Amino acid sequence: MRTPSPRGALYPSVEELTQGARALVARAPGELRMRPVGSSRAGRPLWLLSAGHGARHLLTVAGAHANEPVGGASALRLARLLAHRPAALRRRDCTWHILLCLDPDGARLAHGWQPEEPAPSLEECHRDFYRPEFACHPESLPAPGGDGERLPESAALVRLLDELRPLAQFTLHGIEFGGAFTMQTGEVPGAARAFRDTAARLRIPLDDRPGDGPDWEPDPPGVLRPAAGDRGSERDPSGFVAESTWLYPRRHGTLTALVEAPAWAAPAVSDPRPAPDPRREGARAAELLLARTGELRALLGSAPAGGVPEDLLPLHTAARELLAVAPSVAAGWTRERGGSRGHFATLDVAARRIPLRAAAMARRALAGTDPVTADALTALVGEWCRELGKTYELRWVPVSAQTALHVRTMLDLAARLTGPGRSPGRFPGR
Repeated sequence: MRTPSPRGALYPSVEELTQGARALVARAPGELRMRPVGSSRAGRPLWLLSAGHGARHLLTVAGAHANEPVGGASALRLARLLAHRPAALRRRDCTWHILLCLDPDGARLAHGWQPEEPAPSLEECHRDFYRPEFACHPESLPAPGGDGERLPESAALVRLLDELRPLAQFTLHGIEFGGAFTMQTGEVPGAARAFRDTAARLRIPLDDRPGDGPDWEPDPPGVLRPAAGDRGSERDPSGFVAESTWLYPRRHGTLTALVEAPAWAAPAVSDPRPAPDPRREGARAAELLLARTGELRALLGSAPAGGVPEDLLPLHTAARELLAVAPSVAAGWTRERGGSRGHFATLDVAARRIPLRAAAMARRALAGTDPVTADALTALVGEWCRELGKTYELRWVPVSAQTALHVRTMLDLAARLTGPGRSPGRFPGR
């Protein structure tokens, strides 16, 4: 049983999310309600909070990745807003559904990522870091033609999308450090500019050309859309290919909008100037990634996972996977032939993020069985965190600003999709 979040910690745990949602329902029983829509692999319920009773549906998905707890904070902020202003949903004949946490099992394993404002430590936030291996990401579905089965969490989300056929699916994400961006499966007039304006007002730099979604078309700064002719699969920069719950509901006419909010801003990723030597910049990022993951391989050796406690095996597996895919990620970067300085700063940041994640997870997995290696990994995590902060002049983004980016983007898109004649109109809290 995890301990409650410390005073001042602004990312709610799964228990706090559920308790907060139940409290809202108790205060507005006629407008809000909760129901389980499935279970996790470990049998934990997946809770859906719904506001309003309109015929048109909107869906927000939080907690898809264990290392991105800001989505839960944003989900509660949106729920409070909707609870206080039910007339806005009635005017637009809408029901807004919020899936509070898509991966409660992963969230419990990443329970330590609870920074306290005003000055959290990057090293502290990697003390209990966890991000599952690719096959355990609930927004990924088995690749077309494959023989894999959907995760229970993935199956629950697909059932919900088929049931609701929402106008929009908002999926809330957070990155440890970098810039803000959005991935949208369609073009909504004015939405890209509104997103950029929101980020500017919140003093959050935009990722000029994100490294995510290598097959998506960039609309710089900070916006990605699927390439023409996309068939519904999603390719990770490592080459991992899966069908995606982001693209799945296009069969229902649903717009999916992913919103990524950084915890620490790295202003360099927003530089729009053309990179003077793209090949060199891509090769430099690749070399850094391979050097650091090589250092980790040498430190970890080929020790089997046999001594790792069962509850920490997912950490060991995820760390090893990051080391295994690093060469394919690096190879992709060496093929870069153009881009902005911001884009190559994003790749350089990723070259530091991937080994940092692997080192942080491996340290946790080995702490009880190989304390010497765990201590060496602790030193590496500290060194790399300090270097990151100095190299990129990282600036903590207040949680209020992180959640505001999520919520304001959702409200703006909802207004544009549901307003009279599909005009922006107004939605609560915009």
